[in-house]
Amino acid sequence: MASISASQVKELRDKIGVGMMDAKKALVATDGDMDKAIDFLREKGIAKAEKKSSRVAAEGLADVEIHDDQAAIAEVNSETDFVASNDQFIDLVKGVTAQLALSAPKTVEEALALKTTKGTVNDDIIETTQTTGEKITLRRFDTIKKTDDEHFGAYLHMGGKIATLVVLEGADDDTAKDIAMHVAAINPKYVNRDQVPSEVLDHEREVLSKEAEEEGKPAKIIAKMVEGRLNKFLAEISLDDQDFVKDPDQTVAKYVASKGGKVKTFIRYEVGEGIEKKTVDFAEEVKKEIGD
Repeated sequence: MASISASQVKELRDKIGVGMMDAKKALVATDGDMDKAIDFLREKGIAKAEKKSSRVAAEGLADVEIHDDQAAIAEVNSETDFVASNDQFIDLVKGVTAQLALSAPKTVEEALALKTTKGTVNDDIIETTQTTGEKITLRRFDTIKKTDDEHFGAYLHMGGKIATLVVLEGADDDTAKDIAMHVAAINPKYVNRDQVPSEVLDHEREVLSKEAEEEGKPAKIIAKMVEGRLNKFLAEISLDDQDFVKDPDQTVAKYVASKGGKVKTFIRYEVGEGIEKKTVDFAEEVKKEIGD
């Protein structure tokens, strides 16, 4: 049996886009012959993952995993909801997110290179692509490290269509989870109004001023009206100022304070947000299939 080097494995992976173990097996089976190894993989149907690269993956799942004082939130995409509900895909998402929480890489490239039992995170993704027949991608992730007096809160809506990760200073885990649920439901943009960029405030103030002028309000009261409406706008987008979903009689900030804490940060992922999804005319697709 020919001795297979790491450089040969890498060369085959780069050429045809398969996992490390599949590349090594193909080279072993063909005594290190690169062309025969490529044919071997194609005959097995393993090389088909490479052909998926131009497709749009806008479905999938998000997940949150916590390891001691380190947490990760990640979104992994598939092409269809059907695959997103597949057990292998679900296990992939959880496994990748857990690895992110353990290692805290800085970039997607670093994340894909993380070691796993099957090789790397990228190898695991390729294997799932080969099995499901769909393009699978690690779209994004964030990692957070907390201190001993801070608490993580995590929540998954609809099994991971929306995922949230919250960090509270003080309070407790149950309170943090409550706020994570609130973030999933209400979708705030900032922790508090102090985080709202000045350009956002200036734009909203300008829009509100024009609205008041169009309503024919006297100039002397427009300024007060604008400030009142601006405060309402800030309360809508700032987590601390929002009415807490489980007790609308108090704000989120007051609820957390009643538990001895305050909100430090939050992250909210909604699967597919910002991705331009391909629209398919089903009737036209059927016509093409039957040659009409």
